[in-house]
Amino acid sequence: MKRLLSNSVILIMILLSCYSCKNNTTKHQAIQLEGLTLNNNQKWIANEETHIGMKRIDSILKNNTSSSGKILGDVLSKQTSYIIKSCDMEGEPHDQLHVVLVPILEEITDIKDVENTSELEKKVTNLQRLTATYFEYFKIN
Repeated sequence: MKRLLSNSVILIMILLSCYSCKNNTTKHQAIQLEGLTLNNNQKWIANEETHIGMKRIDSILKNNTSSSGKILGDVLSKQTSYIIKSCDMEGEPHDQLHVVLVPILEEITDIKDVENTSELEKKVTNLQRLTATYFEYFKIN
């Protein structure tokens, strides 16, 4: 029963994320990350799958109603797996993506272990800021 409930929550969050992908990105303030730069004052070009995955992460965070770090972390991990599996970026754009993606992956890993609601809210806010950072530095053609 518990597994069925968990799977249902995950399915609902995924459906919400797909429905909300067309929404604008989060309004949270971006985080300055060491080594992250623009491409001659322009955003880097990301591949479409990376951008879709990041939009889904943004949507999941915006629509999150779960107080379970494990459930939220698992749903977010599916999106990062999609991004990693689909990434065909190369060179400097790929290197710059890693500057922002690595902290996102670390935050999601941490979220999975959080059991305290207050701590989960802090982690989610930080992840929203990291997601905002991605959108400040990357776009698709």
